[in-house]
Amino acid sequence: MKTPFLAALLLLAAPTLLLAQTTTAKVKTKTPVGATTKTKTTLPAAAPAQPKATPPEAQVEARANALTSNMQKALALNPDQTEKVRQINLVSVRGVESARLNYRQDVRKMAAVIDDIGQARLATLKNVLTPAQFDKYQRKREEKMGVPNAQGAQGNPAPGLPSQGE
Repeated sequence: MKTPFLAALLLLAAPTLLLAQTTTAKVKTKTPVGATTKTKTTLPAAAPAQPKATPPEAQVEARANALTSNMQKALALNPDQTEKVRQINLVSVRGVESARLNYRQDVRKMAAVIDDIGQARLATLKNVLTPAQFDKYQRKREEKMGVPNAQGAQGNPAPGLPSQGE
């Protein structure tokens, strides 16, 4: 139950971990008298081109609280679930807003990061909600996103097209 939540936190903290400083280390080698020691400079694996922008915390909290409030009403969450869902929403909203700020020039990268955050959020929510609550959440989410359900996909053919019996 805690593993996906921790994984989501790690996923969101990873960009800040990449902001490591450049390090300089002296390499000691046996050298003849009068020779100098060598200095080796290493760079972080992925040095960011610019500092990472952070979204306004008040805006993040307002969005996460509104999302949590809606979920609490729609899914009849108990107080323990409500607090866990609020933390999940807070981490997710913060990650999405950071991605929007940091990857606004690279829409594909932004979409990929936001999709990853969404998948991590779903996995974590699945561990907090009951199966009935999660199913209801999924149905509402799909309805909101315009995902056709199986019944709608088998409905009437488009006007002007023959049906299977004709």
